[in-house]
Amino acid sequence: MADGEVYFEFVQVGQQMRVAAIDAATGIEVIVIMPAAATKHQMQQMGLAKLRKKLGAPAVAPEAPRRLF
Repeated sequence: MADGEVYFEFVQVGQQMRVAAIDAATGIEVIVIMPAAATKHQMQQMGLAKLRKKLGAPAVAPEAPRRLF
């Protein structure tokens, strides 16, 4: 999946959003359930993280929060 194409499918079920992340090259699909109030970006990041884990790709570390003193 090294920088490969990923398809996302969003289906709202009540107050939840069912997000499917599908690797275009292999057809492998993972599903995450998120609150419908989450942003599209948050939903995609969660789906992508789960897909990477399933495919055995190295995880991308989130940016460390910046602290202002």
